[in-house]
Amino acid sequence: MNNNKPVATILDRLNRASSAEEFFTLLEIEYDPKIIYVARLHILRRMGEYLADQQFESASETEVMRRCKAALERAYADFVTSSPIDQRVFKVLKEAAARPKTPATFVRLSTLK
Repeated sequence: MNNNKPVATILDRLNRASSAEEFFTLLEIEYDPKIIYVARLHILRRMGEYLADQQFESASETEVMRRCKAALERAYADFVTSSPIDQRVFKVLKEAAARPKTPATFVRLSTLK
């Protein structure tokens, strides 16, 4: 019996991954679950930023795996040393940081009805 199914590449498997933990498992990277719990989407978004300019077409599977692993390790390291708020990966956080701070308005309890 000849089974001619194509072997799934690392990019195929990463595309089908449904959790940050799967990314770490597929790329054989150890992680602290507490960091993943807080910053999972931020880490994956940052990994995507690091991979955005990569050209994988002519790269070997080993090279693709190495680059993906390096990008995830780098993204993870960003959040080991600082918080998602500090890193500002998502647009809403970037915009919030760009807005000028306005002083809080004091409202006396006696004025509330």
